[in-house]
Amino acid sequence: MRGWIVLALVGLAAQLVDGSLGMAYGVTSTTLLIATGTSPALASASVHLAEIGTTLASGASHWKFGNVDWKIVGRLAIPGGVGAFLGATVLSRLSTESAAPYMAGVLLALGVYVAIRFSTGSLQRRPGKVRSRFLLPVGLFGGFLDASGGGGWGPVATPALLTTGKVEPRKVVGTVDTSEFVVAVSASVGFLLGLGSEALDPMIVSALLVGGVIAAPVAAFIVRYMPARVLGAAVGGLIILTNSRTLLRTFDVEATAGPVVYPLLALLWVAAIVYTVRRHRREKAAGVDGWKAAPEDERELEPAAR
Repeated sequence: MRGWIVLALVGLAAQLVDGSLGMAYGVTSTTLLIATGTSPALASASVHLAEIGTTLASGASHWKFGNVDWKIVGRLAIPGGVGAFLGATVLSRLSTESAAPYMAGVLLALGVYVAIRFSTGSLQRRPGKVRSRFLLPVGLFGGFLDASGGGGWGPVATPALLTTGKVEPRKVVGTVDTSEFVVAVSASVGFLLGLGSEALDPMIVSALLVGGVIAAPVAAFIVRYMPARVLGAAVGGLIILTNSRTLLRTFDVEATAGPVVYPLLALLWVAAIVYTVRRHRREKAAGVDGWKAAPEDERELEPAAR
């Protein structure tokens, strides 16, 4: 029972981050599961099966609070579902031994991306429409990486939409989270075909599901107020540290490299968080919060809205 509660708390924390940032549920959950000894394919399959429920709850919550752009959802979700099915099929055919360093490498790269993106990136918006020729490759790549790497839909889709500057940040989060339902279903089908239902652990799936469903409406409510830069840097650092440990163990160099690598990564993590906190405060004091639309962007959108 204690293990179930711990996993439920993992699911709750991961969904709070994902529902507020539009990313990191799969990356965070899969990273922690692998760190406890769960095989890569089983970890990713369990997380995606749980995500069917959590993304449904999250999408409904974001829709309730007006955080979803339905014109983008379908054009992003369909290629995302195709990519996720292909990614699940690929991972299901890899052995545990060969998949472990691959998964750790992918998750490490995603952790670096998340940390850098929310520490240094600009998240202001501009008026305009996001074209299908942009959404198609983003969906395919994000879905494939999400299933094969244990996470990646949010880290790919959310920053991609934000960098266009054409979608309000809160709607980027809500749209990506809502689209992820199709990705989760497609990945789960691919894993069930490749691994079989007997390979899944009901305890892991149910715990992640319950924790995620509880957190979904809370995350949708606070999405407008969450200091995304700080949280993104913190989550990215956690993912980097955890997967660096996996890689060092895989290549049997933890004993020699660990005493140097771990303190260095921890120092960089703290420095990134301190820098991000200061930047967030400067932007807030200047009236240009990197997670919300700047006042001038609101004025630019008024004619289009009319």
